[in-house]
Formats: sequence, structure tokens, C-alpha cells
Amino acid sequence: MSHEVDKILYSASVIKRHEKNPILTAEDVPFDATLIFNAGVTKYQGKYVMVFRNDYNYTKQGPFGFEGTNLGLAFSDDGINWEVQKKPCFSLEDEEIIRAYDPRLTVIDGKCYMCFAVDTKHGLRGGIAVTEDFEKFDVLHMTAPDNRNMALFPEKINGKYMRFERPFPVYSRGGKDRFDMWISESPDLKYWGNSKLLLAVENVPFANDKIGPAAPPIKTEKGWLTSFHAVDIDSSRGKNGWEDTWKKRYTSGIMLLDLEDPSKIIGMSKKPLIAPEVQYEKDGFRNDVIFPGGMILEDSGEVKIYYGAADTVECLATADVNDLIKLCTEAK
Repeated sequence: MSHEVDKILYSASVIKRHEKNPILTAEDVPFDATLIFNAGVTKYQGKYVMVFRNDYNYTKQGPFGFEGTNLGLAFSDDGINWEVQKKPCFSLEDEEIIRAYDPRLTVIDGKCYMCFAVDTKHGLRGGIAVTEDFEKFDVLHMTAPDNRNMALFPEKINGKYMRFERPFPVYSRGGKDRFDMWISESPDLKYWGNSKLLLAVENVPFANDKIGPAAPPIKTEKGWLTSFHAVDIDSSRGKNGWEDTWKKRYTSGIMLLDLEDPSKIIGMSKKPLIAPEVQYEKDGFRNDVIFPGGMILEDSGEVKIYYGAADTVECLATADVNDLIKLCTEAK
């Protein structure tokens, strides 16, 4: 049963949007680019690395309305100012595959792993690839349809790799959007199982449509600090973007998971971490969209949260790690 969500939602007071937002736009990209968003960001070999989604050449034709989608690559010394590489960094050459998008980056044992979503002719899939130079990617795993929004933990837990995921159980969840956040484990990053429900739509006061993983989690002394995306739908919303109609709103939530058993939620903020409030979040291809894809804990205790805004640009917000933990543990 769907519940009502507040008409106006606010970001947590601990969140600070960066003054240079948006930190990456289509104008920064040296090849065909229209929408630059939903990037995976991590620190790797002394640099910040961003792999971003690029939907290019809006035609309004076909199922997606764009000529194509690719993944671009950018590097930074400070996590704020980015140097975009001259060409896209990742594609899948297979007649079954339509496009890959929404990357998430996790460094494990000196290698960078990328989770990504894949539209195919026979369903939505999630993939995991590994790279050491962002030029050559080896694909290790592809899910069966319909599953995506995967994000890896940065280390093994009890000898197993762990990931978040978001399957699409349409028939068994009422015949429409009613998608929840799950967690699975693997001995080798190729074969996944022992799946468990982690968080359900009905457990999130600011969602009534679907939820799912956002950025890969970061490890703290108190637990795995974990972001998620939450979606509410309101039939009274109209055009709200470039498309004929857009009735959804995306926000980000935050929760804390047990270090030894991350299928156990220690606490969760009952209010959004980031909600669309400023112009570049409220006005774009799809209005009112926040979608985090990267979260970095600095030595200073600052957490950098990278997020797509309005499905149009890439942005950065920061917060103190202890403040984020308090949002989860002191939630009423």
C-alpha cells in the first residue's frame, strides 16, 4: 500500500552543496554530450577518478529519446576540478546490448571495479567489470534480467564479496513499480547468491514508488555508511522536464549497516539526506532528481558525495562523517 509523501522535502542541515556546482556538465566534455550525470567516483592511485554517464544528441525518437549513451572518464587532483579525457572509456560490443550506463566505482585490493547497468533486447541487467588503467575493462559478471543499480563493498566481509542490488519484481509486487534494495554475496565476484532483502519501500517515509542503492558504502568505526535513492510519485505532477510528463521525484537517504553483518540495519534517517532544492536539481531533463553514485571519506572526516542532478549535470555535496552517522543513529 503506497503512503503519502510530503509535497516539499528538504535536505539534511549537515549537507553542504559545493559552491562550484554543477562540477561537471556537457560543456566540459570534448565529444558529443548532452546529459552528464550519475557518475561513479573514487580515489585510485593517488587521483580522484570519475566515470560518468553521457546521454547525447536528444532526438525524442526511440525508447530513450537520445542517439546514444556512453561512459566518459575524468581525473582530478582535488575531487572538484576535473579533466575529461578525449573519448569515452567503456562500451560493450554485442548485438544483444543496447547501452551501458550508471557506473559505480569501488577499489578492492588495488584494482578498480565498476558496476554498471545494461539495457538489452531481452531485459535490464547489471554488470561488474574490473580495470587497472581505465582503458581495458574485463567484464566479470552479468546478472539475469531484471536487476541493476549494483554497488560493491570495498572489502570482503567474512571471506565474501558483498554488493547491493535492486531487482525488478513487477508481477510479485503488484504489477508496477514497487522495487526494494537487496544485498548479495559472492566468493569470487562472478557467482552471486545468498540474497537478502535489505530495505523495503514501505520502510522509507519519503518513498512510495521504489528505492535502490546509490553510492558504494564507506567504512566507519560505527558501521557501513550507506546511501540509497528513494522515489516518490505524484500523479498531479505535470511535464516537469523535457519529456511529455514526469511525475517522479528522486531523493537520497542515508543508513548505517553492521560491520560484520551488513544485511542488518543499525539505523536510518527518517528524512532525506539530499532532496532537490536548488535550480540545477529542480530544473533539467527530469526535474527534481538527486542520484548519488560516489561517496569518498577523506582523512579529515569530510565525506564527498557525488550525485547526478535533474538527470542533466554532476554535482558535489559534503558533510562531516560523524554528522552523517548521527543522522542514522539518532533518527526518531
